[in-house]
Amino acid sequence: MTRTGIPATMKAVVLTGHGGLDRLEYRDHPVPQPAPGEVLLEVRACGLNNTDVWVREGAYGTDDDPAATASWRRGKPTLTFPRIQGADTVGFVVAVGDGADPTRIGERILVDFSLYNTDGDSLADIDYIGHGRDGGYAEYCAVPAENAHRIESDYSDAELATFCCAYLTAEHMLDRARVTAGERVLVTGAAGGVGGALIQLSRVRGAIPYAVTSAARADAVRALGAEDIALRDEGNWVEQVRAALGGGAVDAVCDVVAGPLFSDLINLLRPEGRYATAGAFAGGIVEFDLRTVYLKHLEIHGSSQGSRQAFNRLHGYIESGKIKPNLYATYPLSEFHRAQTDFMNKDYVGKLVVMPDRHYPPSPDRRVI
Repeated sequence: MTRTGIPATMKAVVLTGHGGLDRLEYRDHPVPQPAPGEVLLEVRACGLNNTDVWVREGAYGTDDDPAATASWRRGKPTLTFPRIQGADTVGFVVAVGDGADPTRIGERILVDFSLYNTDGDSLADIDYIGHGRDGGYAEYCAVPAENAHRIESDYSDAELATFCCAYLTAEHMLDRARVTAGERVLVTGAAGGVGGALIQLSRVRGAIPYAVTSAARADAVRALGAEDIALRDEGNWVEQVRAALGGGAVDAVCDVVAGPLFSDLINLLRPEGRYATAGAFAGGIVEFDLRTVYLKHLEIHGSSQGSRQAFNRLHGYIESGKIKPNLYATYPLSEFHRAQTDFMNKDYVGKLVVMPDRHYPPSPDRRVI
């Protein structure tokens, strides 16, 4: 690999262990050397995600102890410290490892963050960039060449960094629930990254999304394409959903909230309806009547990340303009603590993105945020 013009060290946000924000250190770090079959990216932007917070906190529990400090990947831990997190990476190829195509230098890249660990379709052994290996909260990031997808788009770097994790998660949830044109889908957490993506991607496949959100975020969620909205902080949100449906039920629920909402969400499904979850922001331990599941012949699907096929569809949707970025704010990488604090406060609609300081604010030839 030729390293002409590439420094030996870079600025990065380094996770030193499970715990609070103090475990994230903005410091000098060696620039990675791309291994055979890898490319080195100069990072331009990287989106924030809930998974990064839960991994930092060790909030995933274990099969035997839901309160145990544990990372995202149960049964086969791959997280080691120090680790650079960051899944939603956008950048440019600046060097390649042995066996990688040198003509790719200069390509603008959207990273597929999934480490599939198999050539097949199973996601049972999946990992991700920013967890099993270093990610994009840095000035440079090395990734397998197959994960570095050339992107042709007028969207800014920060806008592109809103897509991959949230939208791939959402697309796979819709796949798991087998959502088709004309079906009615109930989306929770609709103001967040995955929730907003579920609304847009439901529309892409011709389904009709209904959203659960707060009154303060209702207009923004409706603008994303929600058919109607139930306000969880005003009145009885379940009755609001039923009224929006004309007294009927939904074909599928795509849920990232769970907690006390779970039982009502199950009850809102029609017979033979499908429930898919990819998050549990309001609590992972839920209570519901199992008789409802078997008497209504319901399906419950767990979902995390997405398949290669889902990513390829997402890539096409971006380049064709079928989906739009939902960017709320950008931050310099050196202010990562502020960015993640704002992220955890959830007082916004859309996605937050960090950018290496030397590329912040966005360059004038890109769309200014």
